[in-house]
Amino acid sequence: MTISPVRISQRQNLIIDADDTLWENNIYFERAFDDFCEFLAHSALSPDEVRGVLDEIEIVNSKMHGYGTANFVRNLTECYHKLVEREVSPEDLSRIMSFTEQILHHPIEIIPGVEETLEYLSERHSLTLFTKGNPEEQKLKLDRSGLAIYFGHTAIVKEKDTRSYAALIRERVLDPAHTWMIGNSPKSDVNPALKAGIHAVFVPHERTWTLEREELHEGPGRLLRVARFEELREYF
Repeated sequence: MTISPVRISQRQNLIIDADDTLWENNIYFERAFDDFCEFLAHSALSPDEVRGVLDEIEIVNSKMHGYGTANFVRNLTECYHKLVEREVSPEDLSRIMSFTEQILHHPIEIIPGVEETLEYLSERHSLTLFTKGNPEEQKLKLDRSGLAIYFGHTAIVKEKDTRSYAALIRERVLDPAHTWMIGNSPKSDVNPALKAGIHAVFVPHERTWTLEREELHEGPGRLLRVARFEELREYF
């Protein structure tokens, strides 16, 4: 159930998402996709239609290979082979790989208000970073962000689903009544957390990845919606 605004004074366990909750992430994948579409130059399909083909590929491949930049390159390459209207050369594949270099090497762009809010929350509550993707890639982003100092524990998993939340709760011996998941993705952050029996805070991001979007579901836990990450200081 959605809760009305009320300040929570008792110490809580706050589990916090990383990509597009703490720092920008999907915008770099979108830019790489735009470069890909321009290079593909399909004669009939619009960028949205090309995106639909890529989405289908990513849905299948994520179950086998997970997430991250390397897997995105694999997905783009498969999409290219499926849609290209000319003979494929080795240079083409190198060009596709170059589109993703910006994802790995861009400066970490922390979302406004995040660091100050983490500093505030870390003094009042127990903070856990919970993210999915390639472990080395996610660890590198965390290190480069400078935000690791605010977290007592970090967990990186292949998929953030109800099972992985239950495992985290069990391993960390967390009391569900005093545990919240905070993130921008209904699919990976909010809905599975509620289903696992903990509470959730939805922090929307206008550029959330298409495959992470779905309707918010009700669950045993309470649901809080805020417009910006920094608003968490009003409740916790």
